[in-house]
Amino acid sequence: MSETDGEYDPTSLQGVPEAGRERLLQNKQGLFTSDLSVNEFLLIKQAGFDPVGLVVGSSIYHLGIQLAGWKKSQELTVLSEAMYEARQLAMTRMEEEADQLGADGVVGVRLDIGRYEWGQDMAEFIAIGTAVKHREGVLHRAPNGRPFTSDLSGQDFWTLLKTGHRPVGMVMGSCVYHVARRGMMQSLGQAGRNVELANFTQALYDARELAMERMQSEASELQAEGIVGVQLQEKSHGWGSHTIEFFAIGTAIVPSEDHDGEIEAPTPVLDLSS
Repeated sequence: MSETDGEYDPTSLQGVPEAGRERLLQNKQGLFTSDLSVNEFLLIKQAGFDPVGLVVGSSIYHLGIQLAGWKKSQELTVLSEAMYEARQLAMTRMEEEADQLGADGVVGVRLDIGRYEWGQDMAEFIAIGTAVKHREGVLHRAPNGRPFTSDLSGQDFWTLLKTGHRPVGMVMGSCVYHVARRGMMQSLGQAGRNVELANFTQALYDARELAMERMQSEASELQAEGIVGVQLQEKSHGWGSHTIEFFAIGTAIVPSEDHDGEIEAPTPVLDLSS
């Protein structure tokens, strides 16, 4: 937290615990940590990058309240904004740790949500991944100068680079939606029949499209050529059966300037697990 205004400063390490700062210092001195598998580690190295450290960002967020009429389908904008902003805080803090390590980017990013017994209206948003740096000093950062982020696996990251593209950032969109309940007469009239539930269909359709549109808008701001590895997740987060979050996430990519047009097969890895 900033000493002056009480707000978190995303360009500093003031919110990082002392143990976290010591961990980053060890990474700077040459001891890397990562959540890469052995195969991923090999392919990251073959792509010309070295892992420099596991980076983490966290935000425990209080989720506001927004009421909706049980007969009306609508977005709950208070919750949509809360879910997005909390993830963004965690992502920013993870990026800052990567920046402190001089990394070009973060691969294999995972975004998780943890619930605790402290209260149903609180949740911890966690971003974690492996910071990497190009061995020959070729700049691969995002257009805003910060380390790129990607939820691609080490294998997919290697393949992406070999096909002439590079990641510029994870993009996401969130929409928390209240789905109206059916009335008693409507339920009775549809009982025993094969019939589309148009109000449910339209509500879920609208919510998904809002999440996807917001993800694509972030990619447009990054001047990306496209988005790969898109996932569209649906979770209720304990709000009840008629309130659901649609969360769209993927990796925005752009063409690489130094691509030679050739794709080489990766070095085979001996599987010792069997």
